[in-house]
Amino acid sequence: MTEFTWQYQGDSPIKVRTFIMGYGITRTLLKKIKYHGGQTLVNGQASLVNRMLAKNDVVTVVLPPEPENDHVNASQVPIKIVHEDPNFLVVDKPAGVASVPSHGYVQDTLVNRVKGYYQRKGYANQKIHIVTRLDKDTSGLVIFAKHHFAHSVLDKQLKDRTIQKAYLAIAAGRISADHFEVYLPIGRDEASFVKRQVIDSGKMSITEGWVVDRMPKQTLVRLQLHTGRTHQIRVHLSALGHPLIGDWLYNPADHLMARQALHCYHLEFYDPFNDRQISCTSSLPGDMKSFITLNRF
Repeated sequence: MTEFTWQYQGDSPIKVRTFIMGYGITRTLLKKIKYHGGQTLVNGQASLVNRMLAKNDVVTVVLPPEPENDHVNASQVPIKIVHEDPNFLVVDKPAGVASVPSHGYVQDTLVNRVKGYYQRKGYANQKIHIVTRLDKDTSGLVIFAKHHFAHSVLDKQLKDRTIQKAYLAIAAGRISADHFEVYLPIGRDEASFVKRQVIDSGKMSITEGWVVDRMPKQTLVRLQLHTGRTHQIRVHLSALGHPLIGDWLYNPADHLMARQALHCYHLEFYDPFNDRQISCTSSLPGDMKSFITLNRF
């Protein structure tokens, strides 16, 4: 089982519950610990969470086991691991692979592949916690939490917008500004099941961009999301008149690439279990590199 230990250094008495919630243990997780096989210990002895702690007391939280989801099939297709430790897994997703199972993609999504990897490694926790997702035809870095506690920690970072995600994209046309910011609201396109659009009733969305390279008819840009809307980059670049190369949804007349030219190349987040920043990068995939080479002159 996975466990975490902290020592209380305060001078005033404090409840165990209050102390461990300060480290990110949520009320939901407290219930799972209590009712599903976890344990809370104080100085090595089982304890209720309303017990008062004294200075130098040692609190250990033992997480309950997390059985696999029987409705998710395991795929034995290998995954490309960029970072792994006992709490987090960062995977480089290829284009053409959906992030999560759905009606259209059941057998071989990234979640299926990670489940197969967990089975091969024999991990005690077999439940798959995907934290960030990418569209099927977007390549790049995806974060998985390896247990419920790590997932709740990263969910809070997503809510607080402290997880940094940066993308490389090839946009149609030559973007003149070296640096640009887009402030446009995004909402659903009522005429489409999947499409989004810039619309006054949508949620304000912010994208920041820097030109990396200009080709005669396209631009390689680095993009930073300051909000996390569905299809945000695709919608914003389209609204600027520079849609992504190969984007069948927002640039349907373009067939220069077999998929949208978008790659999540950088991720950074805080690991509270080891008090460190985890920074991951992924190089530009071959299809985007080839496109730049072929269209440079």
